[in-house]
Amino acid sequence: MILIFDIVIAIDFLTLTLNMYAILDIETTGGQFNEEGITEIAIYKFDGHEVVDQFISLVNPEIPIQPFVVKLTGINNAMLQSAPKFYEVAKRIIEITSDCVIVAHNASFDYRILRTEFRRLGYDFEAKTLCTVELAKKLIPEQPSYSLGKLVRSLGIPMADRHRASGDAMATTKLFKMLLEKDVEKTIVKDFIKLEIEKGISPRFLDLINQMPAKTGVYYIYNEGGTLIYIGKSQNIKKRINQHFTGITTKSKRIQAEVFTITYDETGSELIALLKESQEVKVNRPRYNRSQKKSFFPFALYAEKDASGHINLKLEKADGRKKEITSFTSLQEGKNMLFKYTAKYHLCQKLTGLYQTKKECFQYKIKECDGACIGEVTPEVYNLRVQQFISENSFENKSMVLIDRGRNINERSAILIENGTYKGYAYYDLNYQITNIDILKNILIPMQHNRDVKNIIQSYIRKSKSIKIMHF
Repeated sequence: MILIFDIVIAIDFLTLTLNMYAILDIETTGGQFNEEGITEIAIYKFDGHEVVDQFISLVNPEIPIQPFVVKLTGINNAMLQSAPKFYEVAKRIIEITSDCVIVAHNASFDYRILRTEFRRLGYDFEAKTLCTVELAKKLIPEQPSYSLGKLVRSLGIPMADRHRASGDAMATTKLFKMLLEKDVEKTIVKDFIKLEIEKGISPRFLDLINQMPAKTGVYYIYNEGGTLIYIGKSQNIKKRINQHFTGITTKSKRIQAEVFTITYDETGSELIALLKESQEVKVNRPRYNRSQKKSFFPFALYAEKDASGHINLKLEKADGRKKEITSFTSLQEGKNMLFKYTAKYHLCQKLTGLYQTKKECFQYKIKECDGACIGEVTPEVYNLRVQQFISENSFENKSMVLIDRGRNINERSAILIENGTYKGYAYYDLNYQITNIDILKNILIPMQHNRDVKNIIQSYIRKSKSIKIMHF
């Protein structure tokens, strides 16, 4: 009996610690303020990653529908005669919205309608709300329109059954998921965590691990004050969180002592996880990410002409005053790649700094170098090979889209680089979203371009066999 009770408590406990949103849309009869009745309601319970429950129903408002509403929604009085009245669905609405933040497009309208209906039943319905209109204005500024239909169309979000509750609520869910992704400062999630703190929820390690997916993404560790103390990325978030909680390093022990709750973003793509982690550490500056606040590409490859006019490649400590070709996390990584580049592009090991000599290089002796090191190949001919290497291993002035895996089997991810500058990433499931650059830019989660992200992308392209590159 005690075991069953503990399991029930653990399930309730786990449910409360998940970020839950009730994303809803309500269709009404129209009419005078506070005299409207509900004709249809749709609610999708969303945990920040996927829909976990839903409720969709026509509702008999017991008053006539205004003609313009019939024309707009297609819902008429005859359709509602056999529909349940509001009091018959009220309990289900309370159940599905319990411990949730109400999310709606123009939330003040839907929340007012819902409160009015409950007030007629003598019940005071209260919940925290989020408006996707206001969030979109903040996170996707300068859109020509923030009406739901025009906004989702400009973002390439597919929409069915416009002006019906289920269609509008599902479009709002997809929009809200995109807004969560664009919120790199995590203000939406931080507000939710404040609600958890107010409720006094204090999850411990096993509950937190059970909430994490065994998937690729970025995770965020918060303390009891709601402060973000650590950001990490992993190809298996659950496994990595378990390592934090079983680790014996000073950092692990501090995280174990302070952790209150953890949120995560699945990315599907390891490259997007790397890029998100890099930017969000810089934006949020969590106290236990000190090592990542500085650049983690301390060695770079540079090109310089020697006295004979041949372009030499030099692997050195990174110098921000000089124009680099690409960078590396360690000197050894740089040397390993330089050996591969030298062989692939038929370069000379002496001119790439891999063989120190005043005479010909060793590769010349074994007939694997054609003699650039001793002047048997002219600078014009040799430098064309070097320029080919530079062009193929640098995206300076290039415009391209990097296509990688998405978060599920039907989705792909896209990273946009325009004129050599990293612009951000997006997820898509329709081909026209990726082939139409204007739509891609609308659904893009904008990111900062800096030396680190440039080198993360270059390093990933070097190592990945699955990524596809689309030039435009």
